[in-house]
Amino acid sequence: MPDEDDSVWRGQAGWAVRFEWGVDGLAHVAQGAGAVVVVDVLRFTSAVSVAIGRGAIVLPYVWAAGDAARAYAARHDAELAGRREDGHWSLSPTDLARVPAGTRLVLPSPNGSALAFGAQNDVPDAQVLAGCLRNAAAVAAVAGAQPEPVAVVAAGERWRGSLGPLRPAVEDLLGAGAVIRALVDAGRPESTVSPEGRAAAAAFDAARDDLYEWLSTSDSGRQLVEWGWSDDVEAAAVLDAETVAPVLDGPEFRGVTPSPPGRVR
Repeated sequence: MPDEDDSVWRGQAGWAVRFEWGVDGLAHVAQGAGAVVVVDVLRFTSAVSVAIGRGAIVLPYVWAAGDAARAYAARHDAELAGRREDGHWSLSPTDLARVPAGTRLVLPSPNGSALAFGAQNDVPDAQVLAGCLRNAAAVAAVAGAQPEPVAVVAAGERWRGSLGPLRPAVEDLLGAGAVIRALVDAGRPESTVSPEGRAAAAAFDAARDDLYEWLSTSDSGRQLVEWGWSDDVEAAAVLDAETVAPVLDGPEFRGVTPSPPGRVR
């Protein structure tokens, strides 16, 4: 086998819409992108979508020791999300449906939030969005208005904690596929989508009529159901419930309403 740099191939060069997994995938497909869509359906980007839809502001952060996260929240005049079982604002999209408008919330997670937090430095010239099933059409409309390419990056899960190997997660495949399908439906030629992206869109097409069943029987969904949080799975499985797209503005996700509505470039 020739000794060569495989980043040439992993970047999916030549495709207007790209799809990859995790921090390593972000480093490859997001270079030169006009927009990067981070997808973590269970539960970070679903939680962000709900909170932003209610007028809150969300700051992503790495899954770190409490003192570091608390200091970060204090520095940005924000509340620090905690554990749902303790009654705090958390990664629960169900609970965040009640968040007051104007709330500033640091929302750490080991996957999607860490990915979005890192993207601030890794792809400083790209617009970074939080995508999921709940906001796929809105995110596609905003991302599609940016210069090509659009890079859709699924967070996946980590085996054995935040430092373990990445597990491709079906819920994130479907969420990414929903965004890619919405890009195509809005006018992006499917012939410009990478094979990886077309595969994600095909998975979404197969699941779209029964998203809750797919999510609730996935590994991640079964875990949440076992914990008694099937309501979060149900909330994450609703397609296009939100009409605003969470867009990273400095360290903060803020809501952007697609305008004008219609076909993307």
